[in-house]
Amino acid sequence: MAVAAATWFSLAAAVAAAETANRTDRYNVAWETPSKDSSGSMPLGNGSTGLNAWINPAGELEFYISRTDSWGDNARLLKVGKMRVTLDPAPPVVPFEQTLSLKDATMVVRYGEGPDAVTLRLWADANHPVIHVTVDSPQPVKATAAIELWRTQRQELPSLECSDVLNRSKSGQKTIVEPDTVLANQTGRIGWYHHNVKSVGPAITGEIQGLKGFERPDPLLDRTFGAIITAPGAKRLDDTHLQSPASKRHEFSIYVDTLHPATEEQWLALMDKHMQRVGEIEFTVRRAAHEKWWAERWDRNWIMAGGAKGSGKADDAYVVSRAYALQRFITICSGRGVYPIKYNGSIFTVPHPGAPGDADYRRWGPGYWWQNTRLPYISLCASGDFDLMQPLFQMYGRDLLPLLRYRTRLYLGHDGAYIPECIYFWGDMFSETYGWTPFHERKDKLQESRWHKWEWVSGPELVYMMLDYYDHTLDAAFLADTLLPAAHEILTFFNQQYKVDDRGKLVMHPSQACETWWDCTNPMPELAGLIAITDRLLALDESLTMPEQRASWSAFRKKLPDLPTREVDGKRLLAPAEQFATKQNCENPELYAVFPFRRIALGRPDIELGIEALRHRWDKGNSGWRQDDIFMAYLGLADDARQYLVGRARNKHQDSRFPAFWGPNYDWIPDQTHGGVLMKALQAMLLQTDGRKIYLLPAWPKDWNVDFRLHAPLKTTIEGVYRDGKIAELNVTPPERKADIVVLESQ
Repeated sequence: MAVAAATWFSLAAAVAAAETANRTDRYNVAWETPSKDSSGSMPLGNGSTGLNAWINPAGELEFYISRTDSWGDNARLLKVGKMRVTLDPAPPVVPFEQTLSLKDATMVVRYGEGPDAVTLRLWADANHPVIHVTVDSPQPVKATAAIELWRTQRQELPSLECSDVLNRSKSGQKTIVEPDTVLANQTGRIGWYHHNVKSVGPAITGEIQGLKGFERPDPLLDRTFGAIITAPGAKRLDDTHLQSPASKRHEFSIYVDTLHPATEEQWLALMDKHMQRVGEIEFTVRRAAHEKWWAERWDRNWIMAGGAKGSGKADDAYVVSRAYALQRFITICSGRGVYPIKYNGSIFTVPHPGAPGDADYRRWGPGYWWQNTRLPYISLCASGDFDLMQPLFQMYGRDLLPLLRYRTRLYLGHDGAYIPECIYFWGDMFSETYGWTPFHERKDKLQESRWHKWEWVSGPELVYMMLDYYDHTLDAAFLADTLLPAAHEILTFFNQQYKVDDRGKLVMHPSQACETWWDCTNPMPELAGLIAITDRLLALDESLTMPEQRASWSAFRKKLPDLPTREVDGKRLLAPAEQFATKQNCENPELYAVFPFRRIALGRPDIELGIEALRHRWDKGNSGWRQDDIFMAYLGLADDARQYLVGRARNKHQDSRFPAFWGPNYDWIPDQTHGGVLMKALQAMLLQTDGRKIYLLPAWPKDWNVDFRLHAPLKTTIEGVYRDGKIAELNVTPPERKADIVVLESQ
């Protein structure tokens, strides 16, 4: 019986693995020639550690290593370093095949063909802080791993970006990059680390911005990160070269981690523990666990579209589906770290011609813009990647909340918390944004920059995303410990920041509508957000909230005026604000009532207000952080959404070989805002939710077939097949939720 059970289990596992491969292999990226340089890199990662890897014309493997927490002493998110692996004798590069295998997050390279082929594999372990390079050859070869660093001496940064700490500083202080340290005289291994010997950031911003009274540890000083490279039987040739002797099999292990605060000795002790712990697990067991982790991840969500019979649309549908799969892969590879995803390149930046600097450079610098940062996260509930949302909630909704309260009281003299649009990861505003006039010399304590001086939609958006997360997961502990405390502070801020008119309605002035309209009263983003979150809070089960909370929400809800509208050619449509002037940017804040806040959308009254607003929007586009594709989907405009989405999916960075390295657009390469919007738009074309209601196919082109699995509130999954204009299969878990599905096939 035990044997039969084990056999059945193995068979079931094999079938599940085959199904996963069938869904992912079609989107693998395969090249038949090496790449000239890092512009031909492929992304890999395990959520905390990332790689940009390529095979150069000589057949050598090169790759940059990155981390989500490798903040340098100038508050820049640095690469950990770079490596090269060389085989001797060098394998042929004709014929050649390099494949990014999505099902197991592995780059597989085959040199030559048939029984003489050499196979190289590169992957970052999903369960441990280690990267693996394996080489299998029919004939014995030598393999040498080399460390190639560029931070080898103290040097001044060649340019300062908007959010670099010393940008526009009046002190004349230079931004100095400190060198890495190569480990000396190691036995059977090599390695390096970067240790922050100084901290240029928190003390400066705290002094200028009046936050010295807020006690906190320094987030930069003594942060230490690096890597150690080992291989069975390897010989250290010198401090930067490790050679695995002639063999048919080579296994390099590159251990990578960050410790803060830490001395060099403490970091080395941590790495030794990693090596001992990982080394105690058989390699094949770890590899199997890695493959299992990725198989389970891919089984959470898929969208595979193709053209219906005779439609001639298969290519467009394939390009969009591949873009979705590859962007989700990139998000998973970078989304399990301590800090939120950097919208301007994530952890996959490489040097680019014309860019000032090396692989550490990213346009706009190290800071977080909320409007950009949220975009890689807006699709994660529907994809079932709930764990990837935690770094965003941890930083904005937990770690920074005490500082947000402190700053609100200090600057504005009342309770609650607002989230500035532009902050460093420790919560202070960008130096350029706040300005260099010291806090104690100012009458107006708020930031000097007008780009987002009165833009406070970050708070309502964060709470709205938390409500989405709770609705999907029903995580009661998250509701009590994170969501409700954050909601209280955000609503308290708006309630005390603004007064009411003679009708008892809130008058939000001064205010602005995103970065676009600088002089506003009652801006659409904040107003729609406040309406949305109070309605959703009041809709929570009463057993999960307290009467005083509900009374407070209800009283505040009554203060909120109606959504602002305007009239064009005799038709009423959504407006950016009740009053608006001084246009500076190209967002469409009037459509925030459609997304993210869904006050005007399919299944709700007055959808024509949104459709007319879309038609009369001031600015149009489908690149970068522009959300037109999403607006179209939520308004049920299938043809428009398809056109914009196909254009977005085809709009990769021209000089990058990888098909999902977008940008630079408004930001940098690879642009995570571009891919984040793409994912959400495609999901919304297939599935939208409103409370218990699940709208299926609300903006889906009739001539696109699709197989999909998506997630909905109340721990619901919807798996379906749409063929030739009809729903061929539909499986809903739990089954009783099928009664809540409304099919809204696009017209």
